[in-house]
Amino acid sequence: MTSIPAPAPRSAAPVPRPIFDWLFGVAVAAVAATYVRVIYFTPTERLQGLMQKIYYLHLPAALCAYLAFSVVFFTSIVYLWLREERADRVAESSAEVGLLFTTVVLTTGPIWGKPAWGTWWTWDARLTSTLFLWFIYAGYLVLRGAVEDRGMRARYSAVLGILGALLIPFIHLSVYMFRTLHPMPILLAPQRPPMAPEMLRTTLLSYGSFVLLYLALVRARYRYALHRDTLHALETGDAR
Repeated sequence: MTSIPAPAPRSAAPVPRPIFDWLFGVAVAAVAATYVRVIYFTPTERLQGLMQKIYYLHLPAALCAYLAFSVVFFTSIVYLWLREERADRVAESSAEVGLLFTTVVLTTGPIWGKPAWGTWWTWDARLTSTLFLWFIYAGYLVLRGAVEDRGMRARYSAVLGILGALLIPFIHLSVYMFRTLHPMPILLAPQRPPMAPEMLRTTLLSYGSFVLLYLALVRARYRYALHRDTLHALETGDAR
């Protein structure tokens, strides 16, 4: 009696690595330590009082949003040039994290603005253009979910990611170009009184901890994208 050969086993899907790894833990610890310093060891600003301490959340979130969308800009160019899928994954991951930081900016700004300016929102150049930037990258993520073809999705997203990042210089310079309630830069403005050393150190620490958090989140989001694409390739037989 001839035995019937057993069917070949299907390729097993890769086991995902933990998303919340040591880098995320270090980043969270750094952010927590920074805000302990903000609350208990950083002097209170003379005119604004305690409400000014939201600055140490608002500013680093804004700078990390700039960083995230700048990464989208450069990796999108790399994708269009080399058709490198890793660059597309980095751009996707950085855009999502950048949108998160921009949401923090748009949330903390009105909380700070209400006691400082007497209003939650004003349609001045910086605030409006930052909101527009949020909508651009929200649309970027919607686009990525709406286009099924991988190559077309990556190309369209790269073009939108590049165009969106071109708004960043305008946002930064808008306080010089237009009359706005938003204050001028403090750190790199030699014509203004220097920041107190304790406040400057806290500002730099807050930015450094947020950069660590940005890197940890992008790393985790990239791993998710990699496993998602690997599983899709296994299901469809697409070996690209």
